[in-house]
Amino acid sequence: MSDPMRPRASLRTAVVWEVLKEALDRRVTATGREALDVLDTGGGSGNFAVPLAALGHRVTVVDPSPNALFALERRAAEAGVAERVQGVQGDILGLFDVVERGGYDAVLCHGVLEYVEDPAEGVRNAVDALRSEGALSLLAAGLGGAVLSRALAGHFTEARHALSDPAGRWGAGDPVPHRFTADQLIELVGGAGATAGAVHGVRVFADLVPGVLVDTEPGALDALLKLEAAAAELPAFHAVATQLHVLGEKRG
Repeated sequence: MSDPMRPRASLRTAVVWEVLKEALDRRVTATGREALDVLDTGGGSGNFAVPLAALGHRVTVVDPSPNALFALERRAAEAGVAERVQGVQGDILGLFDVVERGGYDAVLCHGVLEYVEDPAEGVRNAVDALRSEGALSLLAAGLGGAVLSRALAGHFTEARHALSDPAGRWGAGDPVPHRFTADQLIELVGGAGATAGAVHGVRVFADLVPGVLVDTEPGALDALLKLEAAAAELPAFHAVATQLHVLGEKRG
């Protein structure tokens, strides 16, 4: 995942960043605290953690990769937010071996569920890490986007296979173990003890538009960003998005 603050990378992250920032702002108002405790599971080198720390929040990143955590430390130091960012080696299925249960105002679970053996357990752990009425930001690979991309590439049999495969995989060579529909993610959130709120399609068009067009056509990047934002909330486009974002809230 790319830094949401960089213009070109924002094609992949802008929708999630804006939704997340608004959710944290609401949480600040509700708690009366300017600095929140945020947990970023699978947060890697801090693509979201560092910008969140720059807003004044305290962020704990849990990631299995020592190299990613080393990059996180360096990145946080370069941004001047090292005192507000902590990296811990671990993963979401063993989350409470390394962090406190019920200790966070917000939990990010971005690009994690696709790769864990038990996605339901992963969501349960993310919700259990929240304080009452805390915010859950869940981002996962969308089934429809994969089907569309395989079909547009001429791999029609693989596209049809993904439609019928329980995990949403297009074949043995598929590098993504799980893909989800919006309904499946909402069900996972509800089953974990949280209420699913807004659902957004992410990268509805960004992965389909030739990069050379975005990079060379004057104003194309800004126009595409606005198009992504406009389409993100429309259910009709959730079915073809590369990723799906669900914002949840832990029930009190």
